[in-house]
Amino acid sequence: MAQSFDLILRNGMVVTPNGTARTDIAVHHGRIAAIGGLGGASAAEETDLRGLTVLPGVIDTQVHFREPGLEHKEDLETGTRAAAQGGVVAIFEMPNTKQSTTTGEAILDKLARARGRAWVDHAFFIGAASDNIDHLAEWERIPGCAGIKVFMGSSTGNLLVADDQTLGAVLAQGFRRIAVHCEDEGRLIERKHVAEEGAHPRVHHHWRDVETALMASKRLVALAEKARRRVHVLHVTTAEEMDFLAAHKDLATVETTPQHLTLAAPECYERLGTYAQMNPPIRGAQHRDALWAAVASGVVDVLGSDHAPHTREEKDKPYPQSPSGMTGVQTLVPIMLDHVKQGRLSLERLVDLTSAGPARIYNLSGKGRIAVGYDADFTVVDLKAEKIITNDWIESRCGWTPFDGMKVTGWPLATIIRGQTVMRDGQLLGAAAGEPVRFQECR
Repeated sequence: MAQSFDLILRNGMVVTPNGTARTDIAVHHGRIAAIGGLGGASAAEETDLRGLTVLPGVIDTQVHFREPGLEHKEDLETGTRAAAQGGVVAIFEMPNTKQSTTTGEAILDKLARARGRAWVDHAFFIGAASDNIDHLAEWERIPGCAGIKVFMGSSTGNLLVADDQTLGAVLAQGFRRIAVHCEDEGRLIERKHVAEEGAHPRVHHHWRDVETALMASKRLVALAEKARRRVHVLHVTTAEEMDFLAAHKDLATVETTPQHLTLAAPECYERLGTYAQMNPPIRGAQHRDALWAAVASGVVDVLGSDHAPHTREEKDKPYPQSPSGMTGVQTLVPIMLDHVKQGRLSLERLVDLTSAGPARIYNLSGKGRIAVGYDADFTVVDLKAEKIITNDWIESRCGWTPFDGMKVTGWPLATIIRGQTVMRDGQLLGAAAGEPVRFQECR
C-alpha cells in the first residue's frame, strides 16, 4: 500500500548529516517522516524543487526587536516577517532596550504576545542584572527561554554586569550556557573621549578598540573556568580574541556575524557613516581576515545576525548621539550564500554555522538538521540566483540595510516551518503561526 504524507518535497539537492544529494523528503504532522526515493508515495501537497537546494532551517540565535508595539520601532510581527522573508525559521531574541526582559514573568508575557504575531519559531533570553541574580537558575528553565544574556559593556538599553563580583555571581546561578557581550566597561569609560561630540563615525572602532573586547573575553573565561559554567561569546570581532578563545573551547563557544565577515573599516564608515555603527564595531580588514580564518579552522561555532534596527531618524543623528545597531536577520542567508559562491566557505560549513551549530550550542529539541523525526524546517535556496539587495526588500519597520545595492549570488526562495510554507518566492503565506523553540534543558 502506497504511503501517504502531508507534504513531499521532490528532487531537491538536500543537505543532510549524511551528505548532500538529490532526494525526496516526506513530512507528516510537522515532522520529517521519510528521506529518499518516494516515487510511490503521495501527499496532500507536493512541490518539485528540481534545481534548488534544501538546507536545514536556518536559525538566527541573536536578534533584538527593540521596543515592542511602538509604530516606529521593530516588534515581533515585523521582525519575524523579516526573518521569514530571509529564509530564517527561528529566532532567539535578546534584551537590550529600556523595557528589557529581566524576569520570568516578562518571558511568559513575550511568549504570550508572540502567539498569532510571530511568523517564525522563537525563544527569548533573560537579561542578567544585579537585582535578579537569585532567580536566574529558576527562570532559565522556563520553556521558550533561550537562556541568560549578559552585557559586560554598556550597549543599547540599561543592562550591565560590569564587575567581576557580579558576573561571578551570575555564572554561579544555573547551568545552561550563558550568552555574553564582551566589552570592558571600565575601558569604554576611560576611552570615551575618543568619541567626542562631532567626531566622525570612523572613530567608533578606535573608541571600542581591540583591548576593550579582549579584556572582557579574558575576564569572562577566567570566571567561567572558576564557576565551571559554559559560556557563549557573542559577535567576536578581533583576531586577538579568536586566538585566545581557540585555547578555551572546553567552556567557550564563539559567534561572529555576517556584517563583521563582510564589511571593513575605514571604508564602511566613509560610505555608510552611522549606518555602519554597531557594538562591537566593524573593524579593519586584518580582523575580518582573522574571522574568516577562525571560520575555516572551526573556532567559530555559529553565526548570529545581531539584528538591531533603528529608524533613519535615529541613525541620522550626529555621532556619537546616533545609536549602534543595524538590520541583519533578513540578509543573513543571501549574504552568506554569496560568500559560499565566492569560495570563502562550503555550503556544508554554512549549514553547520546556522543550523547544526545553534542546535549543538543551545541543546535544541528537534531542530538543526534534516533527519527523520526532526521538525520539518527547511530553507530552500537557489544557489545560482543573482539578486541585488535593496532597502525596498527589507521587511523590518526601519526599512534599510547596510547592504543596500549589493549584488549577491544565492537567494532564499522558500521558508518552511514544521511543514508549513511560510514564504515562497518573496511572498509571505497564510498567517503568523510561529511557536516557541523547544530546549532539552527546559522543564
